[in-house]
Amino acid sequence: MSSLLREEMDRVLFRPEGQKLEEFIEIEEQQQGRHFLCVSITKDKEAQISVVLCRRVKHSRTNKLQKYGLEDSYERTETWALEDLLILDGRDPDTDDPRFLMHFDSVRSIRAVSCAAKYTLARCLLSLSKKYHHTALKLKNYDWTYIQPTTMYSDRGDCVVLAQICFYAFNLVCLSMCPVPLA
Repeated sequence: MSSLLREEMDRVLFRPEGQKLEEFIEIEEQQQGRHFLCVSITKDKEAQISVVLCRRVKHSRTNKLQKYGLEDSYERTETWALEDLLILDGRDPDTDDPRFLMHFDSVRSIRAVSCAAKYTLARCLLSLSKKYHHTALKLKNYDWTYIQPTTMYSDRGDCVVLAQICFYAFNLVCLSMCPVPLA
């Protein structure tokens, strides 16, 4: 489902402006509708962070059997340049808290729908900051084992990492069940 949503947002909102959607996470906001925090790359190779509001709107159908249909409408409500992001603050790395703070000239509080989404965004922003601005983004209050690539994680997607962990766990179980010769 998220790949379809990503493709539609990219097609409707970002590509017409010559941008490419790199990453997005769903966030919770006070205003009605679904909200997303999106990271895109402009045609000038600048990284941007945007809050996007998705609304369902009625539209006239050309089909004679249905008078009205529903369609998603996307609108950017806030936009910042990645280079203006001073600190990405995860608030507390020891608790499972999906809230984080983005420090620009002012501080913007964000609540992701999950902690995994918060870390996905942090990895993306860190990677793009190194790639396009040649500096590491300042991260504060994040658990670095989930941010920095290691031998286990090499910026490949959470599903691949989970599959590797399961594979290693299965191997450990198999090894623990092997008989050990006593002579």
